[in-house]
Amino acid sequence: MDEIVLRGQVLRTEGNPFREGTDALRIDPDGAVVVAAGRIAAVDDGATLVAAHPGAEVIEHRDALICPGFVDAHVHYPQTAIIASWGKRLIDWLNAYTFPEEMRFGDPDYAARMAEAYLDLTAAHGTTTVASYCTVHPESVDALFTAAEARGQRVLAGKTCMDRNAPEDLRDDARRAYDHSKALLGRWHGRGRLSYVITPRFSPTSTRAQLEALGALWAEHPDCLMQTHLSEQTDEVAWVRELFPEARDYLDTYERAGLLGPNGLYGHAIHLEPRERARLAEVDAALVHCPTSNTFIGSGLFDMDGLTAAGLRVGLATDTGGGSSFSMLRTMAAAYEVGQLRGRPLHAAELIWLATAGSAEVLRLGDRIGRVAQGYEADLCVLDLASTPALALRAERAHDAWEALFATIMMGDDRAVRETWIGGRRVDR
Repeated sequence: MDEIVLRGQVLRTEGNPFREGTDALRIDPDGAVVVAAGRIAAVDDGATLVAAHPGAEVIEHRDALICPGFVDAHVHYPQTAIIASWGKRLIDWLNAYTFPEEMRFGDPDYAARMAEAYLDLTAAHGTTTVASYCTVHPESVDALFTAAEARGQRVLAGKTCMDRNAPEDLRDDARRAYDHSKALLGRWHGRGRLSYVITPRFSPTSTRAQLEALGALWAEHPDCLMQTHLSEQTDEVAWVRELFPEARDYLDTYERAGLLGPNGLYGHAIHLEPRERARLAEVDAALVHCPTSNTFIGSGLFDMDGLTAAGLRVGLATDTGGGSSFSMLRTMAAAYEVGQLRGRPLHAAELIWLATAGSAEVLRLGDRIGRVAQGYEADLCVLDLASTPALALRAERAHDAWEALFATIMMGDDRAVRETWIGGRRVDR
């Protein structure tokens, strides 16, 4: 069995810093990680592991940080080519940019091209796992899973279902949403490192009948995740009230359809009512914070402290292309900025936890990815903490590794990602 020893500073995650304090994570100044057969075989002191594995290839990263690969818990890979489109809020942004681009994904060749481009871009930024919305077209799901399977990459995704308030070419109906989703689930779910996610876009683009059909599918396959959007913008919340006058609130539109549960992922969740917060916590649902998207399209400021204190699991995501970057470093920086605006800046340990173990737990994969730990899948990111002249200067003045990491979170980009490892293989850049 071929072994590789990565030696450098190593991020060790022992717990949740939001519950146990920032000491739940530590940085070993001279550690090492042994990679073999796609998994992490050992993590320990650098000298100890080099001596214990005399036949292994040793890759030195003494000036860098070896951390888990980033886990992006809410993306739209079909929006890769329209990222950073100007000047719209949510509903207008969907109509002006998103829907015209998504109509192109009925072409399998175009979908395959965009899937490859998206996975190349995210790997260059140190991202090793994504949970993605596809389009209404089954071809868009096949394209992403095919590309991920060829790379041995852990990807979660699903066909986006819509049957109203969208262009006709992007609508299915309740029957087709159920049938196509079920067929895709049967083809891809649990195949290698792939997982199917049941995916109603959001209540405004689904009738009650379609939401109920997807709720029935989820009841048949409760091990699957279900992803959707919730309370992203105030005008969206008002629109839901008009469309569903019988519902107590936005969350109730999902609950009535059987789309609320412990394997539910609810993106954004900014403008929640007290009942919604309590109900989400009660069922152990997960929320996904998308800070670059929330600021880019003017949605609002996520209540990280209040929601984590209520016991909710929270992950972090770029939300490309509503989010303005493929980089989880930039996304962590935006989460810090949102925290500042809410009066509680996040520590570097909290930020990197959200982008790794926190998002892995949201995706119910916390026992497999998101930590540098023995037995975990070898998805790793090697961060250069002095990747640019400005960061090199800042690193010289850092009092400890956390300060250097925080500077890289705030100022870093793909140049800070020295290496990305997916399933124990280094990704060519």
